[in-house]
Amino acid sequence: MEFIDDSLYPENMDPLIITAAPYGPSWIPGDADIPVTWKEQVQAAIDCYNAGATHLHIHVRNPATGQLSKDFEQFNEFIGMLRQAVPKMILSVGGSISFAPKTDEAKAKWLDYDTRHMLTELDPKPDQVTIAIGTGMMDLLQMWSEDDIKGTHLENNEKAQQAWAGLWADAGPAFYIEHLKRLRANGIQPYFMLGYVHQLEIVERLIRKGLYMGPLNHCLVAIGGGACGRNPFDWMEYLRRSPQGSVLSWENTMRGVIPMCAMAVVLGIHCRLGNEDNIWRVKGERFPSVKQVEQMARLSEAYGRKVATAEEAHKLMKTGVWYDSIDETLKELGMTPNRKSGEPGFVTWETVGKKGLAAEASDSHPMAYCMVAAE
Repeated sequence: MEFIDDSLYPENMDPLIITAAPYGPSWIPGDADIPVTWKEQVQAAIDCYNAGATHLHIHVRNPATGQLSKDFEQFNEFIGMLRQAVPKMILSVGGSISFAPKTDEAKAKWLDYDTRHMLTELDPKPDQVTIAIGTGMMDLLQMWSEDDIKGTHLENNEKAQQAWAGLWADAGPAFYIEHLKRLRANGIQPYFMLGYVHQLEIVERLIRKGLYMGPLNHCLVAIGGGACGRNPFDWMEYLRRSPQGSVLSWENTMRGVIPMCAMAVVLGIHCRLGNEDNIWRVKGERFPSVKQVEQMARLSEAYGRKVATAEEAHKLMKTGVWYDSIDETLKELGMTPNRKSGEPGFVTWETVGKKGLAAEASDSHPMAYCMVAAE
């Protein structure tokens, strides 16, 4: 993305889209503010929406067991409830369904491709399903400290910790190419969850080959353990390489969430928070999801940046929009065109052929151009 002199003025920024992730798949009831009953799960969405979140990251918990659900009828049922309770909110179902281990001895793992493809057939349809691009290690605990898991089921529980340490995000081409086809066929927008800039490069190649033609909504998942971690220079490189016409959000983990989201606010991009990522405000002080949303809304408003309404969030993310060609997708995302056969040098879009100010006012010296006023 490009930054010019006035880019950091809040009045020139898009309204802030706050993503709420209040369903904590890595936790069990009692670890944090985990909603279990249908009423509690729906209320979590309502509370986050009222606090300022317009984008909801969804996991489904079986009320009978408190465990994450693999029952797609429960997914359909829950989405139906959410459509009634928060009709304006952007509903984004987590594509990494049910990777939580049910016992200390069980490994955390993503389900097989066919099962995950079923998310493209949910009814009623969500606005989005998240998608990982590029298989990689996803060791959630690698960047956590003893303080981070204090008072949870992971504390002093080596078997449970090992179950999470071996998690891999399984997302090779055989999965993501087919999944993108099915999402488009069913009118569900993909929400790209990417761990570092080279996964963003894969998405660009998919776009340039016509394997994805639509808006680019993406999140830098800086959770360490296979993804990038807490080095801000990695975040900034990802931001720099992101297409100008894309909608970018940042995600971190535990107490890294607050400073990363604060940076997102002042840089004009968007943020994600909630108990899926963080359960602490400061060391030793628990921080429920709705309070996290409220904090970021206050921070944004104090800075002078507007928090997005649901209507504004839908418009920015272009929910329901698809493109019909590679060229249209590239133009809409502010990306350079594909190179035509035999075309040398830097490639640009064709212009209307009009002379610009530089041609009229400058003798090719940058200083002379800057100092000559326009007529």
